[in-house]
Amino acid sequence: MAAAAGAARGAGTGTVRTDVPARMDRLPWSRFHLLLVVALGITWVLDGLEVTIVGAIGPVLQDKRALGLTLQQIGGAASFYVVGAVVGALVFGWLTDRFGRRLVFYATLMIYVAGVIASALAWDFWSFALFRLVTGLGIGGEYAAINSAIDELIPAKYRGRVDLIVNGSFWVGAAAGAGASLLLLDPNLLDPDFGWRLGFGIGGVLGLGILFLRRYVPESPRWLVTHGREEEAERTVAEIERTVEAETGKKLPKAEGILEVHPKTSFGFGEIFASMVHKHRGRSILALVLMVAQAFLFNAVFFTYGLVLAKFYGVPENKAGVFLVPLAIGNFLGPLLLGHFFDTIGRRRMIAGTFALSGVLLMATAVVFGLDLFTAWTQTFAWIAIFFVASAAASSAYLTASEIFPLETRALAIAVFYALGTGAGGVMAPWLFTHLIESGQHWALAGGYAGAALLLVLAAVTEWKLGVDAEGKSLESIADPLSKAG
Repeated sequence: MAAAAGAARGAGTGTVRTDVPARMDRLPWSRFHLLLVVALGITWVLDGLEVTIVGAIGPVLQDKRALGLTLQQIGGAASFYVVGAVVGALVFGWLTDRFGRRLVFYATLMIYVAGVIASALAWDFWSFALFRLVTGLGIGGEYAAINSAIDELIPAKYRGRVDLIVNGSFWVGAAAGAGASLLLLDPNLLDPDFGWRLGFGIGGVLGLGILFLRRYVPESPRWLVTHGREEEAERTVAEIERTVEAETGKKLPKAEGILEVHPKTSFGFGEIFASMVHKHRGRSILALVLMVAQAFLFNAVFFTYGLVLAKFYGVPENKAGVFLVPLAIGNFLGPLLLGHFFDTIGRRRMIAGTFALSGVLLMATAVVFGLDLFTAWTQTFAWIAIFFVASAAASSAYLTASEIFPLETRALAIAVFYALGTGAGGVMAPWLFTHLIESGQHWALAGGYAGAALLLVLAAVTEWKLGVDAEGKSLESIADPLSKAG
C-alpha cells in the first residue's frame, strides 16, 4: 500500500493534519464501491416500488373487503407519509451529522422496514395512516444519511454519475411496482384484501436483506476525522485501501493533499445555520430552487398521471401500470445514460441544460395537450422523452444539495432542502393538479403544465448563475469544513 501521512494531531494545538480525504478520492473504482452503492442505494429501489404500489392501490383500499377507506382518507394517509418524510429528514439529518452516517442509516432502514411491514398489517384508516407516518420517517431519514455517506465514500471523479444513478434507481422500483400492481391488484388472481398487503410485505422482506448488506459499509472516514476520531478514520481508510488493492491487484498511487482541521465532537445549530444562511447563502438559494422545481414537476405530472389517463383518455385505473412501466423505465435511463456527462462536461452546464431542456419540452407538451392532440400512448411517449432528461435534472438537485455544503452540515443541508422541496412539491402540486384534472378542461391542465415548465426554466437560470463547478473536485475543496484550521 502506498505510504500515507494518515491523521496526526499537532502537539498542544488541537489541530489534526490528515490526508484521509485525498486517499479516499484517489481510489480507483472497485467491487468495494459497487457493494457500497448497492447496500446504500437499493433503498431508493424499494421506495420506488412501495410508493408506486401505494399510488395504485387507492381503488382497492376503498373496497369493503380491504380497508373500506374513503377518497379523503386515502389522501389523508398520503399526507401522513409526507409529514413523516419531512420530519424524518430533519430529525435524522441532524442526527447523521451529530452521531455519524453509519449508525443512522441502520436506524432509518429499520424504521422504514418496520413501517412497510406494519402497513401490510393495517386494519383501519388510523392504523394505516400511522404506519405510513412511520414509513415516511424512515425514508426521509434515508435521504439525508445515504446521500451524505455516498458522497463521502465515493472517489471525486465518480461522484456525479454515482449520485445520479443512485437517486435515479427510484425508478427501477417504480417500474417494478407498476408492473407488480397489474398482478397484485388483479381480483382474478388475488383476493382484494391480500394483493396490496403482499406488495408491502415483499418490500419489507427485501429491506431486511439490505440490512445484512450494510454490515459491510464503514463509517465515513471524513466524518470521523472532523469529529475527533482520527485513529478510527486511519484504520478505516487503511482497511479500504487494502481491500481495493486486493481487488484490483495494483498498488495505489501516493495521495496528494493535506487537510488541517480542529476536530469537535459536535457542532451547534448556530454554526450550522450560519454557514447555510450567511456564508453559503447563494448555494442555499440554489439548492432550494432546484429541489422545489424537481419536486413540483414529479408530484404534479408523474404521480398524477394515472388520474389523467382515467379522466382524459378513459384508461381504467387498474390498467394504468401499462403506461407507467415504460415511463418509469425512461426515468431511470436518463440518469443512467447522462450521469457520466455531469462528471465530464461539468455540473453547471449539465444541470442548467437538463433543467432548461426539460422546461422547453414540457412547454411544448402543454401546448399539444391543450389542443387535445394527444392519445394516451402519444402523451406517454412525450412524457418518456421529457422525463428522460428531467429525471437526470432531478437527481442532480440531490447531488447539488449533498456536495456543496461543509461536511459538518451535509446531512442536515440535504434534509432541509429535501423537506422544503417535498413540502412545496409534495403538498402543493398534487392539490393543485388534482383540481385541474377534475375540471376536465384540457387548457386548464395545460396551464398547470406550463407553470411547471417555467419553474424548470427558472431552476436552469439559477443554476447557471449560482451553480458550483464541482466535477472532479474533493468535497473539502468545494466547501471548507467548519472545522478547517486557519
